[in-house]
Amino acid sequence: MTAKPLGTMALATAAAVLLLAAMVAALIVGYGGPAPIAGLDSINAPFKSLDYSAMPAIRRYAARDGTALAYRHYPATTAATPGAAAPQRRIVLIHGSSASSRSMHPMAQALLAAGYTVDALDVRGHGDSGTRGQIAYIGQLEDDLADFMRAVPHPGPSTLIGFSSGAGFALRFAASPQAALFDRYLLLSPFLLQAPINRPHGGGWASIGLPRILALTALNKIGITAWNDLPVTQFALNAEAKTFLTASYSYALATNFGAHLDYAQDIRRAPKAIKLIAGLDDELMFPERYAAVFADAGKAVPVTLLPAASHIGITLNAPALTAIVAACQD
Repeated sequence: MTAKPLGTMALATAAAVLLLAAMVAALIVGYGGPAPIAGLDSINAPFKSLDYSAMPAIRRYAARDGTALAYRHYPATTAATPGAAAPQRRIVLIHGSSASSRSMHPMAQALLAAGYTVDALDVRGHGDSGTRGQIAYIGQLEDDLADFMRAVPHPGPSTLIGFSSGAGFALRFAASPQAALFDRYLLLSPFLLQAPINRPHGGGWASIGLPRILALTALNKIGITAWNDLPVTQFALNAEAKTFLTASYSYALATNFGAHLDYAQDIRRAPKAIKLIAGLDDELMFPERYAAVFADAGKAVPVTLLPAASHIGITLNAPALTAIVAACQD
């Protein structure tokens, strides 16, 4: 019997390994998604008693792909300080995971009362912006925010405030080539994936399909993005909340709406004009670790920790809103 040439055998073995790897990846992509998760009262309950009677109606701006994305505009009613060298500052608000501009209404009102113009966005994939839980590509959210700043111009300087995952995204944007669209950044209880600030299992807020995430990450590294619309995150919403919040994220949205996996690099690349506020009673994070996480990444930032403030409470309770307004004024 004639033996097969060594090169032919090696090619056959490599082909078999690749086929097996493809089959395993297909199984993980198909069946490695997030498990169902029960509603988390500390996140769902606080919004039931909010007064939305003064909330402005949705406005729209055109993103570069032609999609009409939603935001709420709170125009300043107080005049700028007489003799001021620059027009009134604008504050742009980025909500947290699963949420929309509605959740930022109390904060917007507090900032408006302090004399600021405020724009609260429905980030694509949330609220009235696009298909809930989906975006077209990783990086689209940065494009959308830049498009907003150009489509809805403001004559004065602008501050970007993000909450939770929205704060992680604000940090991501601060580390991007378009960071100069804002001259100040305020991060509220930022979620930074892989950072030691996160409580186990996200404090019960999210179910993560880790096998699917790992498989899709590997596929994306070799340029395969066909399955980036598959869900990888399920949020702990009750039945009522699911009617107006985003119940799950695709891989693309989960990857884009937050800091990069290498959050330390985002911290290093971000400008110096960053502040951070968190609540000491945060049930999703270890807030006392924020200062060290930023310092260890090479950039110490001012960190304010507020007593008696939970994760959602940082956006709702009066002392927290007072601290946020003060941080914008400094």
